[in-house]
Amino acid sequence: MAHPHEAPASKTGPELTGAALAVLVLAFSLNFIGRGIADAFAALILPLEAEFGWRRSALTGVFATYMLVSGLAAPLSGWIFDRFGPRAVYALGLMMLAAGTLLSSRADAIWQIYLSSGVLVGLGASATGMVTAAALVSRWYKARLSTAIAVTYAGSGFGMLVMLPLAQALIEYAGWRSAWQMMGVAAAALVLPCVALPWARLARRPGTAAGTSKLSTDSGPAGPGLREALRHGAYWRLIQVFFFTALASYLVTPQVVALLIEAGMQPILAASAYGMAGLLSTAGIVSAGWFTDRLGHQRTALIAFASTTLGVLGLMLTVLTASPLAVGLYVVCFGLAQGARGPIVSTLSNRIFAGPSVGTIYGTVYASMAVGGAIGSFAGGWLHDVFEGYLPVLLLSLVSLTLAAEPFRSGTALMRSARALHPH
Repeated sequence: MAHPHEAPASKTGPELTGAALAVLVLAFSLNFIGRGIADAFAALILPLEAEFGWRRSALTGVFATYMLVSGLAAPLSGWIFDRFGPRAVYALGLMMLAAGTLLSSRADAIWQIYLSSGVLVGLGASATGMVTAAALVSRWYKARLSTAIAVTYAGSGFGMLVMLPLAQALIEYAGWRSAWQMMGVAAAALVLPCVALPWARLARRPGTAAGTSKLSTDSGPAGPGLREALRHGAYWRLIQVFFFTALASYLVTPQVVALLIEAGMQPILAASAYGMAGLLSTAGIVSAGWFTDRLGHQRTALIAFASTTLGVLGLMLTVLTASPLAVGLYVVCFGLAQGARGPIVSTLSNRIFAGPSVGTIYGTVYASMAVGGAIGSFAGGWLHDVFEGYLPVLLLSLVSLTLAAEPFRSGTALMRSARALHPH
């Protein structure tokens, strides 16, 4: 049932106000900062490897730690938001990003990098990321919520596009320590302006009185709890999709810049190619929603997996031939499909398990993505060290993509549940 204040939202309601636009810009910007600083680590792998002689698996393990911490901290970020509001969670996130990057700039041992760029930056990226953004944006956008979430999600793509080449340029100009220092100082400089924002106004749902920032919920039929979901085949199929998609992606992504440089590209061009793939992910996410409405979940997901497969094959051709066309195949196909499964899995989870436990259920599904990403990041570096090359990494990524796509085969528990939602 709609709330009385939501009815005019599609025409002249609160979604068109300056405050609503400010919320959207803030959520986009903070997602941009957190994801951009975290993913900039991809540009640091080769400099750290050259200076300290650390193995690739040890360095990609840092990325794995960031992924795991960021994903598993998502419920904590949501709890801080619910309990203390966006001012607290965003300010804490910026402070952790600043602390993590500044401490990384002074590191001389690998465990220090794990603690700073893995744990602290992971916590900061979680606090400034999509859990907080979605909770805030959903208070202001109802009729246009999907579009608003897509715009906010675009912050991560733009963060990859801008921050990784910027980090690479800073490394070449001033060295890796100075690059991390400058990112840390920038994050620290944003803490006070963030605290000073009028969050009492921005966090309050339109149409509610001051001091009532929390969302009320509509009453409705009781849905399954987590225990019931654990006995549901579709639940485990959703976890399979997220886990193996993340595994396939993060076997590759932490080492893309290094792979392209070692294939003969200039470092700044390699970082820009990685960033462009991240930017295209924004278009892919929006397109996934558009195609899902017209083609359904199954066809859209399979198209996305086919596109990612072509992107990985592009990287394989890059290793074998160093062809610019192969790099372009990676950027376009991998980039457009990057993140495209997220809206599909989120929609299916929220519809199949609709009810008072929908957030808890989806949170556990989301956590499987963090675990898959962490394992993939570490395994990719380990395989590179053992085989002294990227082909085994890319082959395992292709196998993982096949396992991730399998739940969308006709007749699986997931597809039966999806069909039951729209029997006609």
